[in-house]
Amino acid sequence: MSVIDIKVEQPGGSQPAAQVQGTPLYIRIHELDNVAIVANDGGLPEGTVFPCGLTLRERVPQGHKVALADLAAGDAVVRYNVVIGYALRDLPKGSWVNERVIEMPVAPGLDNLPIGTRVADPLPPLDGYTFEGFRNPDGSVGSRNILAITTTVQCVSGVVEHAVRRIKAELLPRYPNVDDVVGLEHTYGCGVAIDAPDAIVPIRTLRNIALNPNFGGTAMMVSLGCEKLQPERLLPAGSLPGGLDVGVVCLQDDELFGRDRQSRRGVCHRPAGARRRHRNVLRSH
Repeated sequence: MSVIDIKVEQPGGSQPAAQVQGTPLYIRIHELDNVAIVANDGGLPEGTVFPCGLTLRERVPQGHKVALADLAAGDAVVRYNVVIGYALRDLPKGSWVNERVIEMPVAPGLDNLPIGTRVADPLPPLDGYTFEGFRNPDGSVGSRNILAITTTVQCVSGVVEHAVRRIKAELLPRYPNVDDVVGLEHTYGCGVAIDAPDAIVPIRTLRNIALNPNFGGTAMMVSLGCEKLQPERLLPAGSLPGGLDVGVVCLQDDELFGRDRQSRRGVCHRPAGARRRHRNVLRSH
């Protein structure tokens, strides 16, 4: 895929838009695009002339597309250097291009989606650059040090939100090297067809989110206890780098009745990894 260069067409090149208030503006994402986006507040009226000479043949609302070239019926409409539709009729240069005058491309079948059709040229390595980050046990690096609490089911979201508020108020001030705490909530896990053919897709998605490098290769998990998506299925043994164990709090354990007691357990059961991580100067690759 080509590198996208966003430019605002205006007099004298690509100056900041704030310096040319009142000038007709459009945004062209890629140099091969044949449509652009009108950027002026409220849109632009018929007859508006852009600095490049383009004249609007009709009013175009803000955020809508204008044809940069004459499009014949059946021609491809290109934005982001990608075909987003086909002209249903002739669209002269300066026409408003909207959903009523273009036909959407046929959606590809979900059983045979291509991974990619354009191979980008390799970029040169970023030699000589460094940044402050955190190196994880698996060799990955994060730019932030965040404690993440993942969940196995939507039923525990209220308790997790309560625990996150308490951790932010009571613990984060004591650990300035920890940037934040987040709850990874979702609407999956309860009463689902856990062994359905493609159930691995949402499970794998949740697992990969929990393994974000900014979470440091550690994970804390809150489970209800009776859900279909059990902790060992979401993060099985060996999921964490370095053989680390997942810290699991199960809300249906006998000692965890009451939301305040559950949140206290969550506050006390925080993984030690986030507290021990400190920023280091790392080399870009």
